[in-house]
Amino acid sequence: MSTLIDANTNNAQHPETKPVSPPATMLSVSEIHRLLPHRYPFALVDRIIEYVPQKRAVGIKNVTVNEPHFQGHFPGKPIMPGVLIVEAMAQVGGVVLTQMHEMEDGLFTFAGIDNVRFRRPVVPGDQLVMTVELLWTKRRRFGKMYGRAEVEGQLASEGELMFSLMVE
Repeated sequence: MSTLIDANTNNAQHPETKPVSPPATMLSVSEIHRLLPHRYPFALVDRIIEYVPQKRAVGIKNVTVNEPHFQGHFPGKPIMPGVLIVEAMAQVGGVVLTQMHEMEDGLFTFAGIDNVRFRRPVVPGDQLVMTVELLWTKRRRFGKMYGRAEVEGQLASEGELMFSLMVE
């Protein structure tokens, strides 16, 4: 019979015990603002819920009816513009790129957008969950990422985002 001390030591083996993985890195909106230059009304990421250095990030955008673009897009039927969904994915990708030590300092901007598709509308009250994965970097100045935006597990948009560094 094992004692409590034996059960709490690293030598104790239990068939139902699974290795514990480290918690995912999360970033608050103030931490995101230290990494990205975007501010209201163009700051489109409320929180990073997962960050894997040099690989991927998962961010959240809480979509609210009081955002300025809903006044005209569309009156009586508010739908988040697709370009803002893509921009929100790019900002999540920016969190990955700005923390890569091998990348030079400066401002990352769009260099291209490929194969972007919109699958469902995003409306006020939705929570947009964006997963962006780094595909490659080149010459410490260019990067390509794959972004995917979902609402309640349903694909809203996906596509490839290319970035170029504007050296200051």
